[in-house]
Amino acid sequence: MKTLTGLVAATLIGLTASLAQARDLGPDEALRLRDAGTIVSFEVLNATALAKHPDSVLTETELKEAFGKYIYQVELRDTQGVEWDLELDAVSGHVLKDHQDS
Repeated sequence: MKTLTGLVAATLIGLTASLAQARDLGPDEALRLRDAGTIVSFEVLNATALAKHPDSVLTETELKEAFGKYIYQVELRDTQGVEWDLELDAVSGHVLKDHQDS
């Protein structure tokens, strides 16, 4: 029983630590990073995401900092109504993840 309790505690601590590693950036901070040239412009990031799924519509975007990296998250809906989740490296503009929303 002590082993199980210890395992659960370690798991909860690990989850808490990983959640603390990611944070949403507000509009002011995002614009400051863009204006400083730290991240690619939002127009370029959006165009990169839309190029992966032509004729799609952006439904949501969000800038996060996770593990010291700036990640731009994009949600798209294509012409068939399929939703896509993409993650881009906001510094380089490279697509990191592109998968159908489940």
